[in-house]
Amino acid sequence: MNSSNPTEGLTQAVKDAAARSGFDVVGITSADVFRNRGEAARERVSEGLMDGLPWFTESRVARGMDPLNLLPGARSIISLALSYHYESAGDAADDAAPPRGRIARYAWGEDYHRIFARRVRSFIEALPSVTGEPDIRTRWYTDTGPMLDRAVAERAGVGWFGKNTNILTPQGSWMLLAQVITTLTLIPDTPLQKTCGACRMCIDACPTGAIVAPYVLDNRRCISYLTIENRGGIPRELRPLIGDWIFGCDVCQDVCPVNRKARVGAAYAELTRDAENRARPELVELLLLTDGEFRERFRQSAVLRAKPDGMRRNVCVALGNIADPATVSPLARVLQDDDAPVVRGHAAWALGRIGTADAAAALRAALTRERDDGVREEITAALTESERGGGVPAAP
Repeated sequence: MNSSNPTEGLTQAVKDAAARSGFDVVGITSADVFRNRGEAARERVSEGLMDGLPWFTESRVARGMDPLNLLPGARSIISLALSYHYESAGDAADDAAPPRGRIARYAWGEDYHRIFARRVRSFIEALPSVTGEPDIRTRWYTDTGPMLDRAVAERAGVGWFGKNTNILTPQGSWMLLAQVITTLTLIPDTPLQKTCGACRMCIDACPTGAIVAPYVLDNRRCISYLTIENRGGIPRELRPLIGDWIFGCDVCQDVCPVNRKARVGAAYAELTRDAENRARPELVELLLLTDGEFRERFRQSAVLRAKPDGMRRNVCVALGNIADPATVSPLARVLQDDDAPVVRGHAAWALGRIGTADAAAALRAALTRERDDGVREEITAALTESERGGGVPAAP
């Protein structure tokens, strides 16, 4: 450390170690309470905007607001960001058959939790030697704990809150965040003096209207929630708005002007492993995967979070929006044979959207044998839809 100010030199040594561990952005903040952002998060919970996430409670937010709850004696928090920006996959769709779905960019490769685990551990292991402090205590989180990750990134100068509720950085918003709480005394960075100004492109572009006001997201309408965390049926009125997204959604980031000059990240090779196959998978192939085949195909991938039944449900919605008559046969097979009522119900909806004579025949045949009341209701509604001529293929 060559700085005349020991704390300044210590802080720079920590940042240099983070860069060597492969992080694209690093910022420092204090371990003070995140009062304003924490209270805002608690308000969102009380308003029901986080419904569907049973683990996201007011008590969890309250715990995460104060870093001392998570690491007694904490003095600083190191905010780490990995860019998953990648250009070549998923942006151009082939209009020819077979129909394909869309997977959010962060899930094109290896599960980011695994990547963070390797890099953060490498970083933490280096801290005693680079700082000369052998008795450092740390605790780190990605998005698996109560830490308010975006609040940390904001106060640490990594980025600013966008109107889509993502953290926007000068390098773009395609960023994954982690936090290392530590007993080290470090010099905090200054928050960025940037905002979205008058821009509202993300609000206007959101397919389901989930951004209900600037900086306010209704989780219950968000495609990412509906296709990943949601374990039940997707509300019928939202299904046509989902288009061909089958895991997550990137629309609010795709349109964000900040991303016009986004940089390819240091971790892109890991975060986009097998991207050409994962960005735009064939829908019928996914629909017919067994549970074991699904787990093998997406081994070590964030896509596993959707679960096999959830993915087949999502694929049915995408096929219903694409409305390709060539997919009637596999959808009818799922409607007849799938063990999960939620999948059968969404397959029925898709057949109703396609609206051909074959689709209607499959629905009528299913109605004679279906015993689940919820699925029977879906079939009846789909037959009504089919009689009206089905749905309109979703815009790409």
